[in-house]
Amino acid sequence: MKKILLGLVAVFALNSCTDEDYDNLNHDQKNPEDVPASFLVTGATTSYFYRMISTNVNQNIFRLVSQYWNETQYTQETNYDLEGRSISDNLWNEINMKVLYNLDDARKRVELNEDLDKEEKANQLAIIDLLQVQAWQTLIDTFGNIPYSEALQGKDNLNPKYDDAKTIYEDLIKRAIKSTNAIDVNSPGFLKSDIIYYTTENGIVTYNSDMSKWKKFGASLQLKLGIQLSDVDASLAQSTIANAVNVGVFSSQADNFTLRYTGSEPYTNPLWIDLIKSGRTDFVAANTIVDKMNTLNDPRRAKFFKENLGEGVFVGGEYGRATAFAGHTQISATLESMSYPGTLLDYTEVQFMLAEAAARGFAVGGTAESFYESAIRASFEFWGNTTVEANTYLAQPNVAYATAAGDWKQKIGTQFWLAMYNKGFEGWNVWRRLDAPIFNLPQATKNPVPTRYTYPIRERNLNATNHNQASSAIGGDTQTTKLFWDVN
Repeated sequence: MKKILLGLVAVFALNSCTDEDYDNLNHDQKNPEDVPASFLVTGATTSYFYRMISTNVNQNIFRLVSQYWNETQYTQETNYDLEGRSISDNLWNEINMKVLYNLDDARKRVELNEDLDKEEKANQLAIIDLLQVQAWQTLIDTFGNIPYSEALQGKDNLNPKYDDAKTIYEDLIKRAIKSTNAIDVNSPGFLKSDIIYYTTENGIVTYNSDMSKWKKFGASLQLKLGIQLSDVDASLAQSTIANAVNVGVFSSQADNFTLRYTGSEPYTNPLWIDLIKSGRTDFVAANTIVDKMNTLNDPRRAKFFKENLGEGVFVGGEYGRATAFAGHTQISATLESMSYPGTLLDYTEVQFMLAEAAARGFAVGGTAESFYESAIRASFEFWGNTTVEANTYLAQPNVAYATAAGDWKQKIGTQFWLAMYNKGFEGWNVWRRLDAPIFNLPQATKNPVPTRYTYPIRERNLNATNHNQASSAIGGDTQTTKLFWDVN
């Protein structure tokens, strides 16, 4: 009898439903199918920033690999244990699934959106593609050969083949040029959903994409791709860089690729989560950077770090060995702020890349020395140092381009690396490409500094055939295998 009553209730309930109610029964309300493309782009962008900014040792150890920071207790990461916390797997999965896959989904939705006019659709597709190019480059510069042509197919291809990294780079350059050229600076982008280059009027956010800045971002991304190829394909590097300069790269700090955090959870600077909310004291300054900055009498020390040992006193922890938190220089309170912005490509980096291009003999509208000085000044400006401090610093014989020690790679590489202090991945890139400055070996193990991440354990176990082919192609799946562009 009870079953009959329940059945009748169900029948009456269904009979009272509208056509819309019936349709809703076929949809998963917790995982909606009709997600706007703008939501996917926002999610992918915030995921990318979180991944590249966080200092959680399960997520991002680039500040440690670049020897900017040292660990106080657990030293697996400064001794380059990538597998103990599945660091390679986490990076690979996050960028593929939360960044690239979501951006690809967004692209498909924009292409099918008939409500967008031609120019707005072109701008949205350009933004999506440039964000994808950036993420692809990060994966290649971390691992080498990766799945590309067969990637992002989900359950349709769970074990994609790996593509040659140089070939992917060539395609990324084509994509970056095409998307940058497609931008119409007089048409809208993602309107109120643009969290990077939104417009303002009289200090008030007007919620529209500033497409002129997206165009500069596209050109600066081309510059970055070209610079990375300089030692292995000078011709392609030169043409890519020339195109970037012609289009117009970042010309001031106002162009920086920056995500501004509101300062209230969950929209906070990821470093605040790791350094303050966690209540942990896991990191201090590494002696690698502190010793170099002390030698150069660099006034940015007080911006990068706390003066917890006394005014003007900076002592870095012995890299790769557990370091007492209280007895060594600690991380700047600036980076601990809930609202401190995240910046992943900036004017300082662009100026250093132009200095490097000029030193290589590429025509970029200035000399290596002029861009070198401009880059250092830009770094001082970014960190809040004064013009007087920058002038004094540049006047030192061991800093001035004409008299600093070493060849152009050592001069530019050392200062470039210092300026990338809060961008660990870029600091690692500079060290690998220019072989400067000299890094320390970790004191606990003397393990060599990694020149790449090893492939994820998941790939070795579940995509073994393709993994093995890729490993053979790059010269072995080891942490000291050099990437295709790292030839010197």
